[in-house]
Amino acid sequence: MGNPVAHSRSPEIHQMFAAQASIKIAYQRIQVDVGGFAQAVSNFQANGGQGLNITVPFKVEAWELCDVLCERAQTARAVNTLWFDNAAIHGDNTDGTGLANDILSNLQCPICDKRLLLLGAGGAVRGVLGQLLTHRPASVVISNRTVDKAVELVQRFRKLTQCNLRGCGFEEVKGLHVDIVINGTAASLRGEIPPLPPLHINDEALAYDMVYADRPTAFMNWASDLGFNKISDGLGMLVEQAAESFHIWHNVRPQTAPVIRTLRSGA
Repeated sequence: MGNPVAHSRSPEIHQMFAAQASIKIAYQRIQVDVGGFAQAVSNFQANGGQGLNITVPFKVEAWELCDVLCERAQTARAVNTLWFDNAAIHGDNTDGTGLANDILSNLQCPICDKRLLLLGAGGAVRGVLGQLLTHRPASVVISNRTVDKAVELVQRFRKLTQCNLRGCGFEEVKGLHVDIVINGTAASLRGEIPPLPPLHINDEALAYDMVYADRPTAFMNWASDLGFNKISDGLGMLVEQAAESFHIWHNVRPQTAPVIRTLRSGA
């Protein structure tokens, strides 16, 4: 469920997962009008629906709607996966696990003891920060156009980590030594990049855009110009978070690598 949702590749991803597990499913996009989310979930549940993935702009509403929340959802205060146990609505957030799995497993890039820079302080970053912190980075800097929002996020998550966690504006990261830069802003969707000054990077540094597209995003092009050798969009994250949802619903862990290869090939 989302608005808009026509662009979502989740149906084909879950169909590929289901084929691996020899499970028959019906997974469709559901466009929901703003203001009609709670009613849409109620109708889906009443008609025998078993589970839902939630995308923008309804993840916070989904969190508010749940009767039972998993720890990841409680931390993120946003939900992207719903399922039903009798009348109770259960919620989880698989975004952070999806991002971490993509970075660690698919891109073979460690997070432990690394210096992370997260761009943006909105729902996308809030949804993944808790899981990233569980992998014990050396430091995490959250940089945002509105500094107060970055500082607020730091205050909310500081109790979860012993690492150096701080928030600042974009201009304050000039010359910052970073190992992983993650773009959690919506700028790439508009063909823009955050107004970043030059960073200090090494040959193994990773630039990661949480959005995905058919061609390199503006952020990915910026990273290439800056000299990053490892650059990725968020397609792997999309598949990995979907795999986590599939496991929640079916208790089966699908293989993600062949699905990512299929999507990358345009098949």
